[in-house]
Amino acid sequence: IYCSTALDPVDAELINRFPHSMGLIANIGVGIDNIDLDTARSMGILVSNTPVVTEDTADLTWALILAASRRLTTAENSLREAQWQGQFLPATLGQRVSGKTLGIIGLGAIGTAVARRAAGFNMRVIYHQPRCNPEVEKELGVSFHENLEDLLAEADVLSLHCSLNTDTRHIINTRSLSLIKEGAVLINTARGALIDEAALVAALASGHLGAAGLDVYEFEPEVEAELLKFPNVTLLPHIGSATAECRQDMARSVFINMKNFLETGKPVNSVL
Repeated sequence: IYCSTALDPVDAELINRFPHSMGLIANIGVGIDNIDLDTARSMGILVSNTPVVTEDTADLTWALILAASRRLTTAENSLREAQWQGQFLPATLGQRVSGKTLGIIGLGAIGTAVARRAAGFNMRVIYHQPRCNPEVEKELGVSFHENLEDLLAEADVLSLHCSLNTDTRHIINTRSLSLIKEGAVLINTARGALIDEAALVAALASGHLGAAGLDVYEFEPEVEAELLKFPNVTLLPHIGSATAECRQDMARSVFINMKNFLETGKPVNSVL
């Protein structure tokens, strides 16, 4: 058994060096884009993950939606740096969240949890992914947009929750950013490479994009230096699962996967 985290690259070179007895790559985290699945499959190696981060990541997504929309980072920094003496600070002028349109790319478990929370803010929710999800549409009243361009033009807040693969890498790029509704807020708690960060910097610099909230980065753990300069960007150090309860659940899940594999030949949360 080889145990990895979402930040550990498990590429073909590494997998080919595994002993023939290797049977399982037990990944700690829900994402598996760090693993060369084709090579693992060709070697007959199973892959498991720990899909227990849904609620905590959805909570953090909403923290970023509110922080970015209401310029909380700028406001707090102004207070800490003694810039506020009771006067109104124009840099802290944000935008309303309640009653707006939330666009979600990827309505999986986390995307659905984010959509469910939007009801508390009286938001209209629209989503895009390869196929519609009638069950969630019926449960939550969300609307499917097959055409991504239509969703980009309507969303006041755009939140990314799709997996990272060849089809979704840089799904947010120069073109898609040009189609985003002017003044919209972009949130990413999924994978950094869903966004072309050079294009993101340009969209922020032009003023077309209203704000951004990021927990993940294209070249993680490196953060694009230009992003640090924007007062309307909230940046977090990949803490979507960083609650004591979630980390305990993740540890428990990976051990259960390994135990079940050793006893039955299959992990509980098999993705391959």
